[in-house]
Amino acid sequence: MSQTINEIKFLYSLSEELEDRLRVSAVKRKGEILKFVVQYEALFKNHWNPIVRYDTFHGFAHKDIIHYNGEKEKQPLYFPDFNIAFTYAMQDLRITWKWYRVAYEKEIGK
Repeated sequence: MSQTINEIKFLYSLSEELEDRLRVSAVKRKGEILKFVVQYEALFKNHWNPIVRYDTFHGFAHKDIIHYNGEKEKQPLYFPDFNIAFTYAMQDLRITWKWYRVAYEKEIGK
């Protein structure tokens, strides 16, 4: 008997102007998240820019802060499983996206 693997993908708008969004992707089996990406993106000059990404690439949950110049700051997440890390990522970005946007705008001199 095979175990069903479910893939979840959606965009979640954060601002009324539709210039800020979360791109969410996750793979689950029996309620357990096997891998995920939760990325905050902002629209600047008609281009969607990734600013903060939580993911499980490289085999561990971590956060990447993506700077305007392309540099990335990788910060590991110390949670017991990917379910908790995924929930944290969603909550953090829904609450703090404006702060990340302001910091990014300062980097591009807007």
